[in-house]
Amino acid sequence: MEKYVESVDYKKICDELYDGIYIADEKGKTLYVNKSYSRITGLSPELVLGKYVSDLMKEGLYKNAITPDIIRTKKPINAMAEIRTGVKVLLSGSPILDHDGNIKKVVVINRDMSDLLDMQKKLVASQNEIEHLRNLQITNKLIGKSHQIQPIIQMVHQVANLDVTVLITGETGVGKEVIGNEIYMNSNRHGKPFIKVNCAAIPANLLEAELFGYEAGSFTGASSKGKIGMFELADKGTLLLDEIGEMPLELQSKLLRIIQEKEVTRVGGTKSIKFDVRILTATNCDLYELVKKGKFREDLYYRLNVFPIHIPPLRDRFSDIELLTKHYLDIYNTKYGKQVLFDREVYEVFKTYTWPGNIRELQNVVERLVITSEKHKTINAELSRNILNIEPESIETSTGELSLKETVEKVEKKIIEKALKDYGSTRKAAAVLKISQSSVVKKAKKLGIQISD
Repeated sequence: MEKYVESVDYKKICDELYDGIYIADEKGKTLYVNKSYSRITGLSPELVLGKYVSDLMKEGLYKNAITPDIIRTKKPINAMAEIRTGVKVLLSGSPILDHDGNIKKVVVINRDMSDLLDMQKKLVASQNEIEHLRNLQITNKLIGKSHQIQPIIQMVHQVANLDVTVLITGETGVGKEVIGNEIYMNSNRHGKPFIKVNCAAIPANLLEAELFGYEAGSFTGASSKGKIGMFELADKGTLLLDEIGEMPLELQSKLLRIIQEKEVTRVGGTKSIKFDVRILTATNCDLYELVKKGKFREDLYYRLNVFPIHIPPLRDRFSDIELLTKHYLDIYNTKYGKQVLFDREVYEVFKTYTWPGNIRELQNVVERLVITSEKHKTINAELSRNILNIEPESIETSTGELSLKETVEKVEKKIIEKALKDYGSTRKAAAVLKISQSSVVKKAKKLGIQISD
């Protein structure tokens, strides 16, 4: 064995190592450094060989050298050190002892920390960016002082700390996700994961794998490493299932079982994984109607509908429009570095509009007005009408031109046509106009309005 050991060129081997190697004798005199040591520290061998560590420290080549402490304690030491060149290194040193326990040599491994510290900075930056994006997702506040929205705010604060399932309903764009954010932000699970899944945005054949995860090779196209599901990602936190009414029937039964048993089995797997998740759901559908039509499981409906919150459309809370408009105007002025103002008449125009896209449409309109305006422009009523495609009202009142009956019919026709155009069906138009669907159909036929349903 010794014969083979003697034939090995240790210096050559050490020069091939990635980490730096420093060797000193029992008095701290430098005996050897490998090539990586010079590469990492930026110190040539001539600067250190034959010199004592204590002298090198006095010269300022090293800070926090560990060789003297290893000689004194005869024990391994790990520490961070800084070289004169500004390089930070991780030191791991050990004493080489003889049979009597006396130090013969000290060997110190030098590992370059620059790459690791750079990676750490990037990791911190990425974490900060993720936190920033997460905050952007959940900082939309529930805004409103109308008598329609105040009970909603009260309900949110009432249920936030109760670990129950909440069903949030309302038309598209009314702010269902904002309600989910408010519940999360005021709950005991605030600060834990908040995962949002749009059930309508994920193809039905992939939704199961996204929600529950899958094992490697469980289906064609599956990742070779498998994938963790949304329920596992949201463990100890909150999961918002948006557009729950679009979930396929076959998946609804699995969701019901998972909610009841609080455990999930990945697609292609056999092991049950426990989780602790608070579930919020949202939909613009009438789930009870879907239940009656056989398109939504009744048992799942009752399981989700423990605490229902219905958000009224923007047209039913006109007194909040000015408050919301000013809120979004502040946001987009700040975002785009502008100081756009709205005339008083703009708010009145907005209050006459039916907002079929609700708050989301209002938000988009305000942003568009800010983007397309000069830095200090004041938006007037005419410009706001143009962006909403609203024609200025001009009702002919002269009895010589139109009778009262004709005037009423003209206005009635205009209103019904707009409602049908904005909402796409006689049922929805009737709900907005607060008359029966049959009345809308009769009036449309009488006034010569083409209807599609």
